[in-house]
This record gives sequence, structure tokens and C-alpha cells, in this order.
Amino acid sequence: MTALSSTPVDEAYLARAIDIATDNVMKQGGPFGALVVTADGREFEGVNRVTANYDPTAHAEVTAIRAACEGIQNFSLAGAVLYTSCEPCPMCLASALWARLDRVVFAADRTDAAVAGFDDAEFYRFFDEPERRPSMLPVLRIDLEDAARTAPFIEWGRTATRIEY
Repeated sequence: MTALSSTPVDEAYLARAIDIATDNVMKQGGPFGALVVTADGREFEGVNRVTANYDPTAHAEVTAIRAACEGIQNFSLAGAVLYTSCEPCPMCLASALWARLDRVVFAADRTDAAVAGFDDAEFYRFFDEPERRPSMLPVLRIDLEDAARTAPFIEWGRTATRIEY
């Protein structure tokens, strides 16, 4: 595995993400901030609004990704970098993957977050320890007939106006 190294530009953007997070605390938001910087230099901020908006998915990274995608009018952020004040949780990391970001750069890690009362250890264990999943979040697949189960995918394949992703 190749070690990644930071640049002064990375450090400047990361400092901005930390400032965004600190400012968000003063606006009744969570202590998390993020910044997406596209390949052409456009910048899109995101803050944690979980408690302010009653939205468990409104993490800073996700709100920055949403803002960037809307701003560039594309669901792919290929070529962009996500700078975030704290290590992304599993949901945010998955969002970064789905957005096709090139890199993620963060400051505080999951241990720092846990000390501050934001302990995502159970969520990491959900993915790391499959045997624990049934007690944490039961997930049930019902085995339907092929036609019923795959109807949406068949319709997708027939739709000439679909947008591939």
C-alpha cells in the first residue's frame, strides 16, 4: 500500500473544514465540518445538522457531497477531494465512495470523536463483525419469485431515458 502524504494545499483546506465545524457548533450544529473541492477548484461546504434538522443522515460529509453534486449538476464527484474535520463514519465513507471522490482527507479520528461523545464503534463493528449484525439490526431478505424481485431492474433496462450511474 502506498502511503499518502499531505500538501500545504491539503492542510489549508483541512484547516477550513475545522473552522467550518467550529463555527457550526456556535450555530447549534454538531462539531463536524466538511469541504468538497472539485478538480476545477470549486468549493462546497457541509456541516453536521443531525440534531438541528432531525436528520440522522445530515452529517457534514454528506451535506458537503449533496451541495457539491447539486452545484456541479452531476452525481459523480470524480476528481474531487473531501476535506473533513473528523474521520468519516461508515455512512459518510460509503457516501464518498458512491460519489466517486478521488480522496478523503481528515483531521480528528474516531477515537477523538469518541472522547467527545461521538462513539461510532458499534457501527464499525457492524461491518467488521458480521456475527453481531442480527442483534444490532436484523435484516431479512424475502426470497420472491424472479419476476417480482427483479421487476424494477427489468423496467430500468427497458427505459431508454435512464441515466446510467
